[in-house]
Parts: sequence; C-alpha cells; structure tokens
Amino acid sequence: MQIRPSPALLAKFLVPSMVGISLFMAPIQAEGQWTIVVKIIADCIGSAMGDFLPLLCVLIVVGSGILSVVGLRSPRWLTGNTILKQTFITTPAWAVTRFVGGVFIAMTYFRWGAGNIVVDMIIGGGAGGFVLGELLTVLVIIFAIAGLLLPLLLDFGLLEFVGALLTGVMRPLFKIPGRAAVDCITSWLGDGTLGVMLTCGQYEQGFYSAREAAVIATTFSAVSITFSIVVLSQVGLMAYFGVYYVLICLVGVVCAVVCPRIPPLSRKQDAYLVEGKKMAETLPDGYGSGLEYGLHLACKRAAEFQGVGSFLRKGIQNSVDMWFGVLPVVMAVGTVALVLSNNTPVFEVLGLPFVPLLELLQVPEATAASKTMIVGFVDMFTPAILAAEAISSPMTRFIVATISVTQLIYLSEVGGLILGSKLPVKLWDLFLIFLERTLISLCIVAPAAHLIFGA
Repeated sequence: MQIRPSPALLAKFLVPSMVGISLFMAPIQAEGQWTIVVKIIADCIGSAMGDFLPLLCVLIVVGSGILSVVGLRSPRWLTGNTILKQTFITTPAWAVTRFVGGVFIAMTYFRWGAGNIVVDMIIGGGAGGFVLGELLTVLVIIFAIAGLLLPLLLDFGLLEFVGALLTGVMRPLFKIPGRAAVDCITSWLGDGTLGVMLTCGQYEQGFYSAREAAVIATTFSAVSITFSIVVLSQVGLMAYFGVYYVLICLVGVVCAVVCPRIPPLSRKQDAYLVEGKKMAETLPDGYGSGLEYGLHLACKRAAEFQGVGSFLRKGIQNSVDMWFGVLPVVMAVGTVALVLSNNTPVFEVLGLPFVPLLELLQVPEATAASKTMIVGFVDMFTPAILAAEAISSPMTRFIVATISVTQLIYLSEVGGLILGSKLPVKLWDLFLIFLERTLISLCIVAPAAHLIFGA
C-alpha cells in the first residue's frame, strides 16, 4: 500500500530526523575542535558527574556480573520480567565474561590486593585502571545519551529514505544496504561506538541480515575525525594531517570493498532475526525515482510511531542493554588484552611475521614497526604511543599512525562492543578481519608514505 506523503506525515518524518541529524551527524566546532552535539552533551554530563562516574561503572558492571550468573538458573523473578530477562539471561560463556569484568572492575576501583605483582598487572593504570578511568567512564554516558536519542535516527524514516537513495551505490560497491551510509557518517563524525550501537539496533529489528550487520560493524564503524587527530598528534606529525586523513579515507574505502568479498565476512549468512523488514533492492512498480520511493518508505515508517511513551521505553531499553551487556565485556576483554600487551611478549612475537613485509616495502625501523602491527588489536592508541617512544623515523611513525586508525577493530572498545552485542561476529572473526585490514592498509600506506616523505 502506497503512503501518500501528506504534510503531516512529512513533518513527522522530517522534524525528528533533522533533530537526530543535528545531534549525531552535523559537525560543529567547540573549543577549536570539530565534534558533534551528542559528544558535547556527554562531555558536559561527564564533567558534572565527575568522581561519581567510576562508582557508577562499578555498580553497573558488578551488578551485571552477579545477575548474569544468577540468570543461568533462570529464576522466575528474573525470567518473568521482560527487561530483566532480555538483559541478564545469556549464555554461560557471556555470563562468565560479565562476572570476570565485575571482578576486575571491583579490584581496580577498591584496589583489592594492591602490592601483589599479579594484581598490580590487572589493576594498574595501563590495564584495568585505563579501561575504567579512560574508557568506561566515557562509554557509560555515551550509551545513556545515544540509547535514548538514537530512535530519532532509527524510528522516523531517515534510514529508509537514505536507503532508497543509496542502495544503488552501497549494494554493488560494498554488498550492504544504502541505509548503512548513516552508520558510517555517524561513526565518522561522532564515534565508532555510536556506529556499532546503530548497527546493533538495525540488526535486532530485522533491517540488516547477519552478514550485512557483520560487514557494517567491522567495516563502517569508522574512527572519528577527532580521535584521528589525537593519534597523529601523539606521533608529532600534525603538519601532515590533510594527506593523513585523505589516506585514511582511501584505505577505508578499499577495505570496505575487499573485506566483504573474502572470508570470514563473505561466509556469513543472509539470515534475519526478524523477517519481512528487508528493503527492496529495486524500485517497485509505481515509483518513478528513488526519491519518491524513499519518501514513501519514510512516511510509512513515521506513521508507525506509537507515541512518546514507546519512544522512551525503547530508548531506555537500548541504554540498559548497552550498560549491562557491553560495559562488562569491555572491562573483561580490554583488561586481559592490555595485561598481555604490557607484560608479555605475545604481541611482539605475533608481529614478527610482518618484518619481512615491512622490509620488502622498505619501511625504516621495520622490527620496531612490526611490534605495533598486532598490538592495535588490543587498543587503537597503543601503537601511536609505542611509535612515539621507540621509532625515530617520521615516515615510519606516519605509517604506524595511519594503520592504527585503518585497522579499525580493537578489543578495548569497538571490538568489545561487537563481542558483547548480539551481532554474529566471534573473536576469531574479529582477529582475521583485523589482519586483513592490516595487510591491505600496509600495501597502500607504505608506498604512499614513500611519496609523501620522498624516501
């Protein structure tokens, strides 16, 4: 049935969608840096809450760990409540992961066992202390605000409208629906975590298949411009930011074209959690253009809006899912990964196979650079720190800074979010995709760096 785009329906589509774009996607300048409104709101709330944020994170992560373990016995008081059941009834593996996250965060916050060598490895500023103080205290606010406000982008027809316009471009190039362009823009201007949240919501509602959701989360949850600036600044090469970011965009497009066509992403199934929501790939009969069809879909989606109460319930559920489902995973996985990175040679050993390739590409200080190749799987900022400390060649520092951003998947944040969500991506999948992106990036970035630095 074709929905006529009446003025009332157009307003119902346009007003919330424009507000959502203004909050999540419109770049504004604040204190000399480009950012988005949601990030500014999060920063203001974070500053106002101050010292309470770490304790809030402790309460959430510990509570999630305990209730998830209790949920393994499926008590009636837990399964009888829809929100509690959806939040805390999970698999044994994830229940244990959440519980470990709870143990780590309690040890870190209360400094239990401080002075013991092993405990200090876990709770130190380079491991549990970093995850709690630098990541979770930011994510807890982002999740709350984004969870409440993301329905402005999801539920009023914006994605349907964009999807109808861009399917002809996104599908042949990247093998995903046109609506995924919104995920990418949200990540690019705001933060990769927002892109993952958006993707999770679309997958759970049936708009993305398992394969499409996996591709979008691991390929289009791009690093924000702001964080890219921080990485380049860390290696002391801000004079090259223009060419640096152009190169990041180029590599990102190439990876987005190649990775969905090779395993493991190419082997994901086009199965949907909710059937019947998939968008048509071609214009149905009766529509003269993608614009006309997009307006029809947008107005149809806007007409389904059930009121402010439904909007708030959905937003709160989004926030609760991310708080209790993802924060514990980030704490557990991020801490373990950083402990391994800081206290074992595992990432140096894993980086050794890159030495011949780096030497073949004539990258100066190849051995030192190889140590940064795999450690980016743990945390995106760590390679830049290592490069600033151990690499003297500006060209090599530039290569490391660029690749650390284009690798995209890192366990301390985006990778942890993906693993903690319902997206059909496992740890091994993430590592393989990370390696593929690293190799593709190296083969583009190293030759480009030779041209840029005249080496």
